[in-house]
Amino acid sequence: MNTPSRLALLASISLVGAVAIVFAADNAGPILSTDAALAKLRAGNIRFTTRADSSGRSAAAKRAETAQSQRPFAIIVGCADSRTSPELIFDQSLGDLFVVRTAGNLVNEHALGSIEYAVSHLGARLIIVLGHERCGAVQAALASETAPGHVGSLVRDIQPAVKAIKGKQGDALELAIKENARLIAARIRGEASFGELAKQVRIVSGVYDLDTGKIEWGKE
Repeated sequence: MNTPSRLALLASISLVGAVAIVFAADNAGPILSTDAALAKLRAGNIRFTTRADSSGRSAAAKRAETAQSQRPFAIIVGCADSRTSPELIFDQSLGDLFVVRTAGNLVNEHALGSIEYAVSHLGARLIIVLGHERCGAVQAALASETAPGHVGSLVRDIQPAVKAIKGKQGDALELAIKENARLIAARIRGEASFGELAKQVRIVSGVYDLDTGKIEWGKE
């Protein structure tokens, strides 16, 4: 093997080894049980909806505490809507939540990989799929099966929820939002690879009310 090829091979091996070390270093057990994690989120949401101001946590202290490592106690799969920041909704701070956000709270391979990483290497065991009232992505999917540009991929992937609620009584948008969150939770449950940790993982869906700030929790 010539020298350049050998150097390239050694560099590749070193890189793979470095990545393995980084991943292994973060491997940890759950910081909270799923029951305790859900109770903490519920309590945080109550604070958010009942207080005029936030808890006023020390950002500097939290930044220093989490600078070298993270131990989020829950994973939130939410919508990219600017009004639905999980850290605010659940009154949590830096390092508390591992957040994955896309319009329509959808998941793809990148999102599933992110969730798997948070479970396997950061210790989070509770996954919340959070839809929200008057979601524009779901509204677009109800209006049409297609949309221009990459928005079309959002509309396409929300269609299963739209089809599932056809013929049901009630507000179509509200029903589709709840069904979409439920189906995304089911997809994570069916497609994410958690290995031996699968039995420890709990997945819950919910819908955030833009007007009240409260969350309507779905059935597991």
